[in-house]
Amino acid sequence: MPYRSVNPATGEVIATFTSDTDTELKSAVTVAHALYESDWSRGPRRRRLETLSRAADLLEERSEDLARTITEEMGKRISEARAEVRLSAQILRFYATNGDAFLAPEQIRSPLGDVWVEYHPIGLVVAVEPWNYPFYQLARVAGPNIAIGNPVLTKHASIVPGCATAFEKAVSDAGAPRGAWTNLFASGEQIADLIADDRVQGVALTGSEKAGSIVAAQAAKYLKKSVMELGGADVFAVLDDADIDKAAAAGAEARLNGAGQVCNGAKRFIVHASIAARFLDKFTALLANTKIGDPMDESVGLGPLCSVQARDELAAQVARAVKAGATLHFGGSAIKGPGAFLQPTVLTNITRDNPAYFEEFFGPVAQVYVIRDDEELIALANDSHFGLSGAIFTANVERAKALASRIETGSVWINTRSSTAPELPFGGVKRSGYGRELSKFGIKEWVNQKMVVVANQ
Repeated sequence: MPYRSVNPATGEVIATFTSDTDTELKSAVTVAHALYESDWSRGPRRRRLETLSRAADLLEERSEDLARTITEEMGKRISEARAEVRLSAQILRFYATNGDAFLAPEQIRSPLGDVWVEYHPIGLVVAVEPWNYPFYQLARVAGPNIAIGNPVLTKHASIVPGCATAFEKAVSDAGAPRGAWTNLFASGEQIADLIADDRVQGVALTGSEKAGSIVAAQAAKYLKKSVMELGGADVFAVLDDADIDKAAAAGAEARLNGAGQVCNGAKRFIVHASIAARFLDKFTALLANTKIGDPMDESVGLGPLCSVQARDELAAQVARAVKAGATLHFGGSAIKGPGAFLQPTVLTNITRDNPAYFEEFFGPVAQVYVIRDDEELIALANDSHFGLSGAIFTANVERAKALASRIETGSVWINTRSSTAPELPFGGVKRSGYGRELSKFGIKEWVNQKMVVVANQ
C-alpha cells in the first residue's frame, strides 16, 4: 500500500511519499546495528535519558502543529489530537525520569551467594504501529527502548506518514544519533525480511488481529521476542445500583472517543435489566445529539473515520449484523457528502449465533446487551475472543472489585471508562495480544534480564 496523507474529512490528498527500497532498508539495519554496538547503547544511560527528555520538550513545543497533522491525516478531533501529543510527551518524560530506577540492578536473596539481576539492551527492535494513535503508539515504543539502548526500526501505518516523519524528526532534533529511531516506509514483505535478520532481536506490534497473527508467526519462526497489542471488544458494565446519568455520559464518551477507533474503547455495553431501558434512552440521546463534522471545529463531538474505505466496511458490518437478527436501535448509515462520516450507531438484541457477537466494531458502534445478575454479566463478558480492558459502573465498589477479579482482561476500570497513562501497564489476553507496554512492566519486556552470581567462598 502506498504511503500518502489523505484528509478523511474532505478526501483531499495532502502528500505522497516514496517507499524505501530494499537497499535502503538494508542500510538502515546496518546503521542501527552499528549504533547498538557503540557507546550509545553500551555506555552510560544518562545521554539516552537526556535525549528522551529533550524529545518530550520538543513534542510539547510543537504540539499545535503536530496535533493538526494528526487531525489532517486520520481525522481525530483537534482537542483529542492535542491531548495525544501531550500524552506522548508525558510518556517520553516518564521514561527519562524513571529509566535509571527501572533499570537499576536488583538483588536476589539466595544461599548460593551474592546474586543480582542486571538489565541490558537486547539489540534491534522492529515496531509495526497503527494509525489510530499516530504519536502515542510510537512514544510507547520509543520511551522504553531509547532508555534501554535498543535501536528501533519503525513501520508506521501507510495513512499517517506525516506523523511518522514528524516523530522521527523530534527524536533526531533531540540529539538521538542516526539509527536510534528510524522511520521506514516499508511493505509487509520487507518487514518480514527485517524480522528474519539475525541483528533484529525483538518485534512490537499494535494493530489488528490479522496483522498480529502474521507478524507474531514470523517472529516465532525466527525465535524473536515479540509484544502484541491487538484488538478489543471491551465490556462496559452498568449494574443495577449505578449512577445512570454518569454511566451514560461516560459510555457515550468512550464510544465516540477517536470516532470509536480505539482498541480499548467500550464496545459491548452490558446493562442490568432493571435499569436497561433508562440507560439506553439516555445513552442513545447523547449519541443522537452529538454534533458531527469537521474535526478541526472545537464544537464537534464526532469526526470522520480514518478513511472512506473504513467507513464503508463498518457500515457493511452493521448491515450484516442486522441481517443476522440484531436490532438497529439507532444510526447505522454512512453520511452523504465528502468525508468518511458514519452516524453513531446502537445495536441491540445480538444473539450468540450472530457473527457480530464475536466481532470488533472499530468505529462509533455500540452493542447493548441486557443481563439479570452478576453471574450472567461475568459469563457474557468472558464469552469473547478478546480481553483487553473493561469498565464497571456501580455504587458498590467492593462488588465491582469482586467482579473485576473474574473478568478476563488486561485491566478493569471501576466507575470510569478505560484509558491510559505512562505509569499504567497496557495490554491484554486472548486475541487482544500478549506482553505489556508502558509503566515499569513495559520496559522489562525489552531487556536482557541477566543474572550474576558471586558464589560463597
